[in-house]
Amino acid sequence: MATVNAYAAQSEKSPLAPYDIERRALRPDDVAIDIDYCGVCHTDIHFAENDWGMTEFPVVPGHEIIGRVTAVGEKVSAHKVGDLVGVGCMVDSCRGCPACESGLEQMCKEGFVATYNGEDRHDHSITFGGYSDHIVVSDRFVVKVPAKLDPASASPLLCAGITTYSPLKHYGVKPGDKVGVIGMGGLGHMGVKFAKALGAEVTIFTRSESKVAEAKKQGADHVIVSTDDKQMEAAAETFNFLLDTVPVQHDLNPYINCLTFDGVHIIVGLLDPVEPALQAGGLVMRRRVLAGSLIGGMPETQEVLDFCAEHDITCDVEMIDIQDINTAYQRMKKGDVKYRFVIDMKSLRA
Repeated sequence: MATVNAYAAQSEKSPLAPYDIERRALRPDDVAIDIDYCGVCHTDIHFAENDWGMTEFPVVPGHEIIGRVTAVGEKVSAHKVGDLVGVGCMVDSCRGCPACESGLEQMCKEGFVATYNGEDRHDHSITFGGYSDHIVVSDRFVVKVPAKLDPASASPLLCAGITTYSPLKHYGVKPGDKVGVIGMGGLGHMGVKFAKALGAEVTIFTRSESKVAEAKKQGADHVIVSTDDKQMEAAAETFNFLLDTVPVQHDLNPYINCLTFDGVHIIVGLLDPVEPALQAGGLVMRRRVLAGSLIGGMPETQEVLDFCAEHDITCDVEMIDIQDINTAYQRMKKGDVKYRFVIDMKSLRA
């Protein structure tokens, strides 16, 4: 066991503050990592503030982790001391169900072990995340960071990146397809970059006319202001795919009607009930599909990093010190970040 520095929320009402945590001694398949950078995901806020009613306090958030290997267990051969590596949203799974055997650990029949606020399958301790200076993770859940990638801007690829890349690949987006990306936050701007790299013609849907220029800057071929009824009517039966990154309840029906026959609307941001109600006729009469997608398995997480290195794709980030994390949370709630905060973990060691 080793005591390491971290930032934790002690309750749903308390700000994140310095907190010492224990990291386990190396198991045979473990990799020990000194953390250099950790992205800040909106999920971190949900857990810190117990929005979903399942947080085990104290909680140390952070599941977009980049760092250097400092030690490996006796059975580890894929990683060595000094390697630049990443850890995303998962640190374990049952490893034996059909999903795990297919490299889809995020769909584990027994549920994957989350990087933080999960229960370790061996000692039943609660996992602590990347708002810390060190972490120990099974080698199966550690990915290699290509040398071509900037480590800081690569960290959000381990959540925002894989969340948007995986469904585009799974549903077969190809050159010439028309892809609409709904929402222009941390997930949405990555969805645009991936869809473009896959050869699609990409349109961003935004509620605000003021975001049109920024959407074009992000690489969108077209922009539709979804609050403009005429623009939405003109888009009817246009798109092969819609990637819906909006994390709050919103009316899906106008977007469903923008799909061609056999079009696919993929939800990656919404976990709440669909409200208002979905008009099923919009699906039935055009054989459209309403689908969901959750991050990606470990082989695909490695794939997205390699894909980004090949296509020069990075996440747009704003660097912060760990001491500014509570201010960053407040800014995120207001949408005041383009498009992802990343913590420079040197600030924790200062």
